[in-house]
Amino acid sequence: MAYTDDQTMRRVLRREIAGTIGLLTDEHDFRAMRRYRSFTFDDHTTYLNQVEALLKTRALQGNHTTVALFDPVEYAEYCAEHGLDPDVPANRSRFTAELAATGPTVPYEGQPLADLVPTLVDEAVRQATWEYAATLLARLGACSSCGEDIGRAAFAHASQLLLRILDTAAPGNRHLVCSVKGSPETLVAVLHADRTPEGTTRLDEAEALEFTTVLAVGLATHSPGGLVMRTTTPEGPDRVYGWRVRKGSLEPLTAGEVFDAYCTDVESGDLVAPESDVDYCAPPDLGEEDAALGHHH
Repeated sequence: MAYTDDQTMRRVLRREIAGTIGLLTDEHDFRAMRRYRSFTFDDHTTYLNQVEALLKTRALQGNHTTVALFDPVEYAEYCAEHGLDPDVPANRSRFTAELAATGPTVPYEGQPLADLVPTLVDEAVRQATWEYAATLLARLGACSSCGEDIGRAAFAHASQLLLRILDTAAPGNRHLVCSVKGSPETLVAVLHADRTPEGTTRLDEAEALEFTTVLAVGLATHSPGGLVMRTTTPEGPDRVYGWRVRKGSLEPLTAGEVFDAYCTDVESGDLVAPESDVDYCAPPDLGEEDAALGHHH
């Protein structure tokens, strides 16, 4: 197809350009940006409405847009590091472009902004959790007695444990949660995995990396924690079981302990009614070599 003028060709090329919008998701961050004269919005709700309208317009024009979480503190640090004036819109665009490559992002696919924002915040929390956990592992260094890298060994063992947990689980939709107590706050990672009747496991690699890293922190630092799996199938009740992270290993929870954990209100300690069609049970045997670290640092 031949194009008759430059304007038509440029319009077609615009559809080939991917865009990124840095989003101020909460009122606090929005107020922080208002100190810049070039940031002309004065109401967060109006700002969000305008962002959503822009996203819809770009989608109708056939343009792909990625939404990134814009952090005013990180932006100010970025400008100071690169000698840039933070009150220049072009520098905000430059920072946003780098966010697309390194920061938490969510593709806009026509979903309401009210649904996109929680997803974007969750993605930011996931990334921050992984980065913090990975830093903790790296700082552990080498074992004083054998010279082995403690963090690397714990990650390898956590990977083996995760494979065993997935391999021993029944087919179905599996939802895993790993939590490890730490300072200043508890690390939590979630992993979704499907196992087909043929035995193939499908999972998100980024989720698996974060989950393994958090579990490795619990194993390496001997921090208290837990790992719970819930398997859902259309044929029968959900199955829930788990382990406690203890002394560098996984210790299976009894069916009663799993029941108590799910049927007790965390804040009040009161009993709550168990869910219908849920089987609270003991976990399958992972094997002694898989359940415990071969060498305790």
